[in-house]
Amino acid sequence: MHTGGCCCGAIRFEVLGPTTGVTYCHCSKCRRWHGHVGAYTAVDRRDFRFVQERGLAWYVVSATVRRGFCRECGSTLFFDDAEDLAKLALCPGAFDAPTGLKEKAHIFLGSQGDYYAVQDALLKFDALPVRASPKP
Repeated sequence: MHTGGCCCGAIRFEVLGPTTGVTYCHCSKCRRWHGHVGAYTAVDRRDFRFVQERGLAWYVVSATVRRGFCRECGSTLFFDDAEDLAKLALCPGAFDAPTGLKEKAHIFLGSQGDYYAVQDALLKFDALPVRASPKP
């Protein structure tokens, strides 16, 4: 089991099942939302539960996507895509240590910022993996 939450404690959660590897998103929306690259892990929705959600607010991005954050302290915590009803994406920085999380991939490198380089050995995709092949 993993636990986590926002900076001020107005949102606390438990993850009761396995999480995916951490994916770094370089799209312009994630960079604006997080102030840099977005990082996400995902869990089956049935394995996630809120312990405290009084500060929870959602920013609606589109008809299917919303981003969860704490309205009290501003922590960015969730990426929720209604087209993937099985999984909920969480920002791994919100997890309490030790997380046991491992890095997996970079996505949307085709729109990454011009102020940094990605030079690790993780999988690399110009867009979403279902639409693109890994870069060498």
